[in-house]
Amino acid sequence: MQNQHYSMREFKKHALILLLSVALILFTQQIKLVKYPDATPITGTTFVGLAVLWAFSLLGIWVSKATKRTKIGFLQEFPTLGWVSIVSLVFCLASDFFVQAISAVDFLSITTPILTFAGISVADSLADLSKTSWKIAIVAVFVFSGAYVLTSLVAQLGLMLSGAL
Repeated sequence: MQNQHYSMREFKKHALILLLSVALILFTQQIKLVKYPDATPITGTTFVGLAVLWAFSLLGIWVSKATKRTKIGFLQEFPTLGWVSIVSLVFCLASDFFVQAISAVDFLSITTPILTFAGISVADSLADLSKTSWKIAIVAVFVFSGAYVLTSLVAQLGLMLSGAL
């Protein structure tokens, strides 16, 4: 009973964190509307889309936790993001309603909290990284710098080819 209570508490914690993410997405979309009034407007469908994204994420987390209890190795090791993606794919293939609801949410507004939480999750494992070697920091700086420069060059080339610059 204690284990079930703990998992329910953990599930509620995930639900609240995802709710914070939804609020950040809505906030980012509103800020984007201030700067670019022609951007994706916030409508009732936007709130439905955010609720759908929240539900898909919670269901994917639940499936991930459930598969960790199985004896099948690859299911235990399958990442939570993969389960969230599969849940979303199944529901979006089942009904166009979900696709229309999610399309009312601005894509770039979604990336802000995702990248924030990705950074937080990496920061949580910095203690483990510090145990490997100080040389990993040098490699990381070069990898991140190279990825940034390459991404910037590709984006610049794309903008030039599209005629935006």
